[in-house]
Amino acid sequence: MITGYAVSQAIFVVAKLNVAEQLAMGPVPVEDLARKAKADPDALYRVLRALASVGVFTETTPRRFSNTPMSECLRPGVPGSQHAGALMIASLCYPAFGELPWSTATGKPGFDKVFGAPIFDYLTKHPEEGRCFDQAMSSIHGPETPAMVEAYSFARFQTIVDIGGGNGSTLIEVLRSAPKARGIVFDLPGVVARAESTIRDAGLGDRCRVEGGSFFESVPKGADAYILRHIVHDWDDKKSIEILRRCREAMAPGGKVLVVESVVPTGDEPHPSKWLDIIMLAVPGGRERTRAEYETLFASAGLKLERIVATRSPVSVVEAVAK
Repeated sequence: MITGYAVSQAIFVVAKLNVAEQLAMGPVPVEDLARKAKADPDALYRVLRALASVGVFTETTPRRFSNTPMSECLRPGVPGSQHAGALMIASLCYPAFGELPWSTATGKPGFDKVFGAPIFDYLTKHPEEGRCFDQAMSSIHGPETPAMVEAYSFARFQTIVDIGGGNGSTLIEVLRSAPKARGIVFDLPGVVARAESTIRDAGLGDRCRVEGGSFFESVPKGADAYILRHIVHDWDDKKSIEILRRCREAMAPGGKVLVVESVVPTGDEPHPSKWLDIIMLAVPGGRERTRAEYETLFASAGLKLERIVATRSPVSVVEAVAK
C-alpha cells in the first residue's frame, strides 16, 4: 500500500506514451516501442517489466511485450477505455495528493494550493485538460449509467433536467429509457456547448436541448425530475445546499431531486466511496456522504429524503421530494 504510487505513476507513463495502442496488433519489441514513443529503451523496459508483474502487459518473449485485458483498457477509444482516466488522475489528482497533509490539517483542497485555483476554474482556463477531464469522467463513471437506468424508472417523468450534465451522455441514456420524456442538459455555458453535437449524433435533437448557466444562481424551471449525478459530492455542505435549493425552487409540484452518488456505509465495511471521499477532500473540496448526512443536507434545502435506490454499481439514486 505504501508504494501504491509507483504503480499509478507507471500506468500514467505508458498511457501518456500510448504504449497499449502500439501493441494493438500484437507483441512488439521494447526497442520499437521506445523509438515510436521517443523514450529510453532500457527505462521503458523496466517500467513495462514492473507493470507486467501486476498484469498490465505481458512479456511474451525477452524484451517483447503484448497487451493483456488490463492494458487493453489503456487504449483510447475502445469500449471500457480508461486512457483518459489514467491521464487525468495522474496530472490533476496526483499533485493534489502531495498536499494531503495540508488538506487534512486545514480541510481545504490541496489542488487549490498546487494549481493556484479551484479545479473547475482551472479546467475552464485550460480547455484541453477540461476535455480530458470530461472524457475521464465518462470512462470512470460510464458503467454507472446502465446500472442507474436499470434500477430506477425514469419513464414516469415528462421533463428531466441533468444538472451539471457535461457532454450529455448520461441524459441521452436516461431519455432512451424514457421514450416519452423530454430533457435539458444544464451546465456552464462553455461546458454545455460540447453536449450539442453529442445530442444531435444520438438522434435526440427533437427531445433534448442544452441550457447554460450556474446552478448556484438558477436552474431550468418546471421540470419534474432533476438529476444531480456526481455533483453535490464536489462541494461542501454550504454550496451543496445552495444547489439543492435552486432545484427545490425550480421543480414542478410533485417533482423529485435525484442525487446519484455513493452512500457511504457505516463501520469498517470496504466501499469505493471511502477512498473517493479522500479524493473529494484533496481535489475539489467536496465529500461523499452517509444516509444521515444526506437527510440533513436535504432538510436544509427544503427537501426530504424519500428513498435510496441501490444499483449494481457503487452509486445509488438518492431520491428527495419537497418537504
